Amino acid sequence: MTLEDLLAEREIYRNLVSFARAMDDRDWKAIDELAIDDLTASFGMGEIQGRSQVVAFIQSFLDNCGPTQHLLGNVIIDVSGNTARSTAYVSDMHVGQGDKSELTFRTLGRYSDQWVKVDGAWLMSHRVKDNGATIGSMDVFGP
Repeated sequence: MTLEDLLAEREIYRNLVSFARAMDDRDWKAIDELAIDDLTASFGMGEIQGRSQVVAFIQSFLDNCGPTQHLLGNVIIDVSGNTARSTAYVSDMHVGQGDKSELTFRTLGRYSDQWVKVDGAWLMSHRVKDNGATIGSMDVFGP
């Protein structure tokens, strides 16, 4: 492993965390700096193509609930030249808002991501989220 590989791993790790925080902060523009325009993703409901469509999909859930927290762990990053793959456990908590503030919804899952180096920056090019378990009510996400 080279110093360049270690620096790539560090940047990718920071981007993983920044992506999670962007979702929790509802900072949708921050994702523009973390992913390519042609980002693709699958969250268990079919493939989504395009960064703006991926963000819109995430927004459709998170903009309708209260506070959230996406915690990552057991991160493994493999770098190969200008591409990389990462896997990370994700434990996320969603709390309702308004008359649904007593509701919660949690998942235990795994993010499997692909990365590409563009103009010196590591950007997400593909994300798959596999949920191993869900706890609570998805009513937390809707009016």
